[in-house]
Amino acid sequence: MEYGNGIMGDMCVHMFDTVRWMLKLGWPDSIQSTGGIYVQKEGKSNIADTQSAIFKYKELNCVWQHRSWGTPADPDYPWSFILYGEKGTLKGSTMRYDFIPHGENAPKPIHMDVVYEKEKYPEDLKEERIELNAAPATRLHMLDFLAAIENNGRPVADIEEGHISTACCILANLSMKTGRPIVYDPKKREIVGDHEANALLQRPYRQPWLHPDPNNIK
Repeated sequence: MEYGNGIMGDMCVHMFDTVRWMLKLGWPDSIQSTGGIYVQKEGKSNIADTQSAIFKYKELNCVWQHRSWGTPADPDYPWSFILYGEKGTLKGSTMRYDFIPHGENAPKPIHMDVVYEKEKYPEDLKEERIELNAAPATRLHMLDFLAAIENNGRPVADIEEGHISTACCILANLSMKTGRPIVYDPKKREIVGDHEANALLQRPYRQPWLHPDPNNIK
């Protein structure tokens, strides 16, 4: 944890960000997380091998769960999001999606696999360590970013939205560490009513480096 944010900050952030984007969600009202090293106790890592988090909004909860051991609940969707709606359930990952309608006279389920662009962009096959399933999305993000610069607008993957998703996962880790829910005020940039948790929002820096702060950034 001294060098990163564990599985919560590595894996959850992507799916939570996707769900926030699809449902137009901003900052959650509160965040609560529990977990620890329950199984892989022989390892050197201090990252939780089991963790659950609840990002609470006024009319819904976003729930994240991970285990670095055992088998996934759904082998077809080992790393994914699931949206439960009134008209059906949507499962999505970087490899596929499935929409399963429900109710009387429900239409047929919809399935779609990832669309590769190896024929259109054969240079993908020569790119070192490329994730071919992510290449089309990466290209579209780059084009969208360049269009935002040209039009003086915001890209789809705006830095503010990335900040919210990232900060929420960090706050989930703080909730797990302190053992209590976190209520964060993004305007004041502080955790409400919790001095101990507030002290954990920034790590000590080695001299002569200073922690980035609006008061010392020029």
